[in-house]
Parts: sequence; C-alpha cells; structure tokens
Amino acid sequence: MKPVAAIRTPFGSAFGIPRQPGLVAGVPGRIVFARPYRVRDAFKGLEGFSHVWVLWGFSLAKRTRFSPLVRPPRLGGNATRGVFATRSPYRPNPLALSCVRLVRLEETAREGTVLHVAGVDMADGSPVYDVKPYLPYADCVPEATGGFAAEPPRPRLAVEAPAELLSRLPEELRGPLVSLLALDPRPPYQNRPEREYGFPFAGKDIVFRVADGKAFLLDIR
Repeated sequence: MKPVAAIRTPFGSAFGIPRQPGLVAGVPGRIVFARPYRVRDAFKGLEGFSHVWVLWGFSLAKRTRFSPLVRPPRLGGNATRGVFATRSPYRPNPLALSCVRLVRLEETAREGTVLHVAGVDMADGSPVYDVKPYLPYADCVPEATGGFAAEPPRPRLAVEAPAELLSRLPEELRGPLVSLLALDPRPPYQNRPEREYGFPFAGKDIVFRVADGKAFLLDIR
C-alpha cells in the first residue's frame, strides 16, 4: 500500500489539531494527488457527494514498540483504554479514517484535480491512502453507541482574541482559530494559568494562555 495523495492543512504540528474530524467545521484542507492519480476521470461523479472518507496516515506518531494501552485525552490523559477501543494515533499500523466535507473539486494546471475539503483533523503533509464517498444509508447508524466518548467535545473556554491579532490571519481562518482555542487544545493534564502555549497554524505561531475559564490569544507571530 502506498500514498495516493497528501493533504495540505493549516496545522504544522500535532499540537492544536482538533481531536476528531468536523469538530471545527471551517478548517480547510486541500488533497493533492500524486501524478499517476491526478487525472480527471478518477474523480468522475464525486461532485455529487457532500462528504468523503479519507484514509490517511499518522505521519507524526512515532512509537517503536506496541503498547496495548493508551491514555485518551477524553478521559483526562490519565485513565487507560485498549488501543483498539480508541482512535489514538499510536497504533500497530498508524492509519486514520476521517469523514470530511467535500467543498469542491478544482482543476489546476500544476496539480491536476485537487479536492477542497473542510473540517480536517490532519497535520499538513499527512499521506492519504484513499478517498471514498460517504454514503448516508450505509455509513450513518443512528442507534449506534459511543462508549466512553459518546458525547462530542463542547467548547470549554471563552476566547479573548484582539482583532488586531486576528487580522494577521486570512479572514477565512480567523473563526476556525477562535473555535480551536475554545475547545482547549492543551493536554488534559496541563492546567497552569501562568504558562504560555504555542502551536503552528497557517504558517504562523499562535501563542495563548488559559486562566479562569478563558483562553487569551497573546500573539500571532
């Protein structure tokens, strides 16, 4: 098995990435295919679907030996669950599956057919192994149960983000950044009000701190 594409996203590291697809619906991505696969015929009919499944690789997950237990962030980073009961990136095969919204197909002279998607949870440059259309009648199971992650994460923090700082980002990324901060991207076990945190986003460094239930955007460098 080999990658057929790579996805370009605003996320330059694992820190700050939403922990599931669709949590921040406005985060954009571009799926750029390798040369053998970027022919228009390979995508004929795809424009009729609103969402696609992306099978991709956790390229930033580095672990040399198998661990049967992992620590899901949803449980505070201390309780353990079996790796096959989680979506942890630290797996025997570092494969991920994300359902994202298909925004449009773009025909380009340099990269062929590019898929524009939204709601991504991938680091920039992650390898893509396949793209398949989402079928509501087959892929949606209304009566399904979600175990220890049955409820979706909710925004935890109010966000104070000065307009003059947000103006350093393209307009379409300002709202997604605020939504990311509201979800609290910090590791669950870190809660130091005096500490400054940072992560790369859209080619810039985002600096923030958290105190009293608020995320304070300090700088966009």
